[in-house]
Amino acid sequence: MARGHQMKALALLPAFALVGLTMACGVGGSGAGDAGSGSSSAAAPGGSSDIPAVTKDDKLAAMVPASVTSDGKILVGQDQSYPPNEFQDEGGKVSGFDVDLGTAIGQKLGLKMEFQNSAFDGIIPGIQAGKYELAMSSFSINPERLQTVDMVSYYKAGTSLAVLKGNPDGLNLDDLCGKKMGVQKGTTQVDDLQTRSDACTKAGKPAIEVTQLQAQTDVNLALTAKRVQGELADSPVIDYAVKQTGGRLEVLGAPYDTAPYGIVLKKDSGDYTKAVQQAVQALIDDGTYKKILDKWGLSGTGAVTTSEINPAS
Repeated sequence: MARGHQMKALALLPAFALVGLTMACGVGGSGAGDAGSGSSSAAAPGGSSDIPAVTKDDKLAAMVPASVTSDGKILVGQDQSYPPNEFQDEGGKVSGFDVDLGTAIGQKLGLKMEFQNSAFDGIIPGIQAGKYELAMSSFSINPERLQTVDMVSYYKAGTSLAVLKGNPDGLNLDDLCGKKMGVQKGTTQVDDLQTRSDACTKAGKPAIEVTQLQAQTDVNLALTAKRVQGELADSPVIDYAVKQTGGRLEVLGAPYDTAPYGIVLKKDSGDYTKAVQQAVQALIDDGTYKKILDKWGLSGTGAVTTSEINPAS
């Protein structure tokens, strides 16, 4: 719901908490339930204790429309099952790289960011319907998404393949035919696996057995529980999963199909989109961006020096 013609609402926190990467999201391991379109929400803190608050930029704040600023906050759509980018800690508090960076963007614009939990594949429709005023949830920028929304770039990530330690099932990224693969519903990796599976069947080989789960944490759980033999996800998420599972998983090969992440805004939002882009750029320039990346161990090849609006105006 959006302000103006509709009221903003703050739903209850979900009944489950994400514990590290090995706890299912209250859906018996299927991952298809509680993070649905009903969306729960949690307000982010004013600033992380180890990330200093940034100063409001009055010029950028003035570019945000009154329909957004009237209540002093921005409603942010987010799937909080994708650590280290966005997740709920053991106490149910929203945390992660996107949360810290999003909070800093809000401070730059003089607004509080209110992060609302949603199923990943419901976020962009929520932006289009006015339910959210911005989305920040590890969305890769691609032509399909740019047909319906505008996106402000802020990071780069590729896709990585995770397997059980030692790769006991002998997975090979170039030939996953007949293998059981886990993936989060609505991600670009779903299309990736479909393309690979089609190539298998055309070559007379068995299709890839794809299990799509609503929450990334459930995908990680499915792999550690040996319900699938491998998983595809964004490279920082896979790297974090390996660390959090105590070495029970490993990355197979190098990341591929690297693409920028984008903050999602409704198409033709004009100065509002420009304000978000310029806020990101200001955080890059003043060093706040690097501090946040360092905190989450993401300061490698994914960091960007320039934030851009996509599609370019």
